[in-house]
This record gives sequence, C-alpha cells and structure tokens, in this order.
Amino acid sequence: MALDAFAPWDNPEAKPIIQFKNVTKRFGDFVAIDDLTVDIYEKEFFALLGPSGCGKTTMMRMLGGFETPTEGTILLSGQDIAPVPPNKRAVNMMFQSYALFPHLSIWENIAFGLKRDNMPKNDIKDRVEEMLRLTRMEKFARRKPHQISGGQRQRVALARSLAKAPKLLLLDEPLGALDKKLRQDTQFELMDIQEKTGTTFVIVTHDQEEAMTVASRIAVMDHGKIIQVATPGAIYETPNSTYVADFIGEVNIIEGKATKVGEKVHMAWAEGQPEIIGTPTREFALGQTCHFAIRPEKVNITAQKPEGAANAVKGKILDIAYLGNISTYHVELAGGQIIKAQAANNRRLSRRSFTWEDKVWLSWTDTAGVLLEH
Repeated sequence: MALDAFAPWDNPEAKPIIQFKNVTKRFGDFVAIDDLTVDIYEKEFFALLGPSGCGKTTMMRMLGGFETPTEGTILLSGQDIAPVPPNKRAVNMMFQSYALFPHLSIWENIAFGLKRDNMPKNDIKDRVEEMLRLTRMEKFARRKPHQISGGQRQRVALARSLAKAPKLLLLDEPLGALDKKLRQDTQFELMDIQEKTGTTFVIVTHDQEEAMTVASRIAVMDHGKIIQVATPGAIYETPNSTYVADFIGEVNIIEGKATKVGEKVHMAWAEGQPEIIGTPTREFALGQTCHFAIRPEKVNITAQKPEGAANAVKGKILDIAYLGNISTYHVELAGGQIIKAQAANNRRLSRRSFTWEDKVWLSWTDTAGVLLEH
C-alpha cells in the first residue's frame, strides 16, 4: 500500500472507524482529555504522540473500555462504545509488558483467547498457525515465553492480539522494552503486519522517530488536547505551531516581528542582522510577532558568503556534534543567538572542512523554513 495513495482523511466520502466527539475525561479536578474531537480511518496506523501526562494513554484506555468519557461520545464503526464492555468490543489492546502466560507454550498463548471464545478446534489450529507464520514464529511454537528473546515475546504478544481478528488493535508503547536496533527492525515488522492484516492500529508512543516511521498520521498532543493531526511529512515540514515544530525532530526557532507581509514575509529579529525572509503558514499583520522555524539540515554552512542566497548570516562554530553519518554544528551569531546547521559526512574525519572557532556563513532559501504565529 503506497502511503501517498492511502489518504482516506482527504476523502469526504470515507467513513471513519473511530470518532471522538467532544470527549472530555476528568479524574477529580484533573482534566486528562479536554473536549477532544478526532476521526481515525480504517486500515490506518495512527500514532498518539506527546510527553508524559498529555492524555494519550487515557485516550487509548477509553477506546479499550477501561475508562469511560466524562462527557462526549466515542463511536466505533458508527456505534457508541460506552455501554459495550471491553471483552465484547472488536478491539484488542497490547500492553507494554506483553503479559504472556509463563506456563503456556507460545502456541497455547496465541490460542488462549480463541479457546475462551469456544472456537472449533480445527479453526483454532488454522488461526494459530496463520498467526505464527505472520509473525515468523513457527519454529518457536513449542517453547515457553522465558525460552525466547524480548523481541520474539513482543511478536508473540502481537500474534495473540491479532488472533481474534479485531477491527482495532491498540498498542501502548509496544516497543518500549526493546533496545534501539531491535526497535527499529520491529517497527518495520509492525508496519508489514499491519499492512498484511488490514487491521487499524492505534499506537501510543513518546518516541517521535517511532511515530514518524510507522504512522500514516500522527496526532501530537499536549495537556489533553490534540495540537495537530497530519501525516509525518506534513508535521515535519509544515508544523502548525512552535510546540509541534519543537516536539518532532531538531529545529531552530527565532522570534521576531513581521516588517513586510505578502506571499513571503520579512521578519526583523536582531539588531545588525539582515531580516529573515520566510514562507508564512498563515496571514501576518505588519508588526505582528512571529516565529521562524527551520530544520538544521536545511541550513547550509560555508566558509565564504554564498552568492544570491535569500538568507545569509555570519557566525562562529561553538560546538560540533559528530553523529557518524551527519555532523551538527552549533554556530553562534554576533548577537549571541545559536543556530544549528547539519551537514552529511561524506568525507572521512581528517578531510572535514570546519572545526571549532571557525568563522562561517549560514544560509537558506526563502522556502526552507516556516513562519508560525505562536
């Protein structure tokens, strides 16, 4: 499924599988979810992303039936799910701890829910074998959970969650316990499995890279509200606020005042520095405070002033973070502001062009960054 072809949220005819309508959830005086409205579509891999305490797990628990909304409605395939008990919903939840039964084999762990539903024996056998194939765990069917690795236990938990063919699978920080390399491999496996089964996945994560990798759309949350819902590309390239820009990836944010408005906006931001020319996300008034956000990889670093660049500023290299494939340069400008620029390391270390204390020019185009209101 090509991601660019899959965009039901842009199709007015598409019916959402999940609808949050003005949902508020209070615990005593604390508002965990604040008047939230959002649609999630069938076959989506939808990520809820935000810092601890932003409400993402509460949203998931309401979908699973472990919490009920204080106000508002949650619809699953057009039906209000509030009166439906968790075990009767076409929803399954995979917890962070995987919660496998230690005394049962992998095969029996996957079959457990199907047996409880009194599925015929032959059907159980076929379904378990299909799930083992899907998660590439056929060789381990007779082992107990303690005899396999953490990554394999994660796949068994996934197989067990998918065995009952739920319409919706909820994943709460599912890869939190895995090391970085295994996490990355497992992210691709998750996407593969989600695509093969066509199940709608909703994942809670605080790891922005993970959300950017797996999701068809990301909802960035803060204090019980969704600040922006969009595809990973749109969230990265056209954030709607400095909060979203800052939450996803590295970013430089400079505050200033609009001095010339139109298709391009000019922003005065520091004495003695040329105005920044940028692309606005909305209309600005003259003199209005605005914030210019630009990703470090969009900032060029050169020894000489570049010819014809829309934006160019001079500074001194203060710090270099060497990350193997790329280096991030922290460059201090005359007024004390620090701007990060990134360059790919396509040469060996000894041949690099810049080092600490070097005077350099930073430049970028008039479309490289976005101007935001707040």
